[in-house]
Amino acid sequence: MSLADWLLRHSVVMCLLLHSLVLMTFCFHHAATSCSKNCYCSESESAGKTVRCSNLQLTEIPEDIPNDTRRIYLDFNLLTSVPANAFAGLPHLVELDLSHNEIGLLESGAFRGLGSSLQFLDLSSNKLVHFNPDSFEGLRARANLTNNPWHCDCNLQMAMPRVDLEPVSLTGIVCQTSDPKEIGVQGLAFLLAPDIDLCVVMKRTTDVAMLVVMFGWFTMVISYLVYYVRANQEDARRHLEYLKSLPSRQGKSEESSTISTVV
Repeated sequence: MSLADWLLRHSVVMCLLLHSLVLMTFCFHHAATSCSKNCYCSESESAGKTVRCSNLQLTEIPEDIPNDTRRIYLDFNLLTSVPANAFAGLPHLVELDLSHNEIGLLESGAFRGLGSSLQFLDLSSNKLVHFNPDSFEGLRARANLTNNPWHCDCNLQMAMPRVDLEPVSLTGIVCQTSDPKEIGVQGLAFLLAPDIDLCVVMKRTTDVAMLVVMFGWFTMVISYLVYYVRANQEDARRHLEYLKSLPSRQGKSEESSTISTVV
């Protein structure tokens, strides 16, 4: 093989490798920087990439959101839930707008992966009823939770201390319904009513249950004592009868001995 042939063959191989490398780099860059389908994207040096998917009648969160996105607007759509890890591939996200949807369910881990970056979360004007602290796992952002039909109960009261959201965020939880109903929190921001105890019914139920259990144990102990006393009384009666029978037998033995002596 001549030197010219050797150089030509290796040149072709190197060109193919270089072409493949350029193509892969372009594909990765396109995947990282392209815009989500039907959404509008803009980018600036100060704000970074913004993806606007507002008012598109979306029923699911897009899966092709660029991973360098810093702001997402998904407001005025038809979203009904936020699944777990929905935004896990967006490590630079600082603002997320999910307002004016039909969201009634936030799955556990819905915002997992955003704890270190997200600064503002808008969930206002949805259909959230029950507050699930596991949905906000590790999240320290400021959240807008207003205009939702929140149901305030003991579960909500116990869940609030478990979240790391900015405290002002929880003032957006305004009770539309409550359990117990007569406690009078409808229309109130629950966080601003610190004297209200929604767990009072549960505590009373627990106290009643404890009293029932204690009464049951007490009844069992009394029943056992009664049985024990009656059983011992029967044994004592038999033993007493046995003892009463001993002198008469002894008397007969002495009489027999006397007769034997006389004879």
